[in-house]
Amino acid sequence: MVTRAMSEEADGPGSEKRKHPRTPLNVLVQFRFDTFEDFLAEYSLNISPGGIFIRTEEPREQGAIIYIQFSLRDGSRLIEGMGRVVRVNPAGDATKPSGMGIEFINFDDESMALIAEICATRSATRN
Repeated sequence: MVTRAMSEEADGPGSEKRKHPRTPLNVLVQFRFDTFEDFLAEYSLNISPGGIFIRTEEPREQGAIIYIQFSLRDGSRLIEGMGRVVRVNPAGDATKPSGMGIEFINFDDESMALIAEICATRSATRN
């Protein structure tokens, strides 16, 4: 197992320092919390080697631990692991998409390699 961290520190209003650049990614992400038996499903906005942003009108509170799983579009491989909510954009703010930033905290090596591959491939096609 590999533990990863996504660094987001604010120097002031509107400024952030990110450890990893974000890569746009629109895939269906299933997730669940300790209190829910069933998976919820929402679409991602972007991904980085350190985390993923999930669009939702009902984000969980900062610090919440969730189990995440998603597949590549062709459905070939499942990426799954544990994450922590590190940022919340509440619904109703027209300047930001509502949802939650999830830091990858416990994903296996294969899932982390797939995430790195997704980020590298998509970044290369944008340049």
